[in-house]
Amino acid sequence: MPNRPAAALVLREGDRERLVSLTRSTSVRAGLAVRARVVLLAAEGVANTAIAEQVGLSRPKVIGWRQRYERSGMAGLDDADRSGRPRRIDHKMIVAETLKPPPKRLGVTHWSSRLLAERLKVGNATVARAWRDYGVQPWRSETFKFSTDPELVAKVTDVVGLYLAPPDNAIVLCVDEKSQIQALDRTQKMLPMQPGFPERRTHDYVRHGT
Repeated sequence: MPNRPAAALVLREGDRERLVSLTRSTSVRAGLAVRARVVLLAAEGVANTAIAEQVGLSRPKVIGWRQRYERSGMAGLDDADRSGRPRRIDHKMIVAETLKPPPKRLGVTHWSSRLLAERLKVGNATVARAWRDYGVQPWRSETFKFSTDPELVAKVTDVVGLYLAPPDNAIVLCVDEKSQIQALDRTQKMLPMQPGFPERRTHDYVRHGT
């Protein structure tokens, strides 16, 4: 039988506001903000697999943070004390370097773990761990939509409705063009990559020229 989705996580009194605050804070570690998002999504009844895809963690990690919150509440989201030698490589430094653009001579726009590891003289596994801890994903890029059109919802509804329920005896086509090289600008400034959030660009652009 297929696995059933886990039941919605029950939040303790007053925790929802604290969790939302963590997801919006710019001063807390991104790893803690990601855990807060996991718990909030779990409280909304989102399946563990879907949560894992949204926050960039593995499904076992998502289940682990759910269980830690169930056992210990907000305290369960804190980092556990680590045994053994103290960490020599500062993950904050690795993330700070990740957010800087690579040198033009490398011919790339985003760091890979191997390129950054070579630059910092560390192992690429160390870079990958730092990225996981802070929720940094240089390889991802998303789009966002910002519109001031008061009729946006109605227009979107019309277009989507046309695809979902086309007229009888009709074919719905989407036609676009691909012209010669030209100057294009996005309608909004690009939102750079941040801990917990991938780089985001607007879905549309302004054309400069024919």
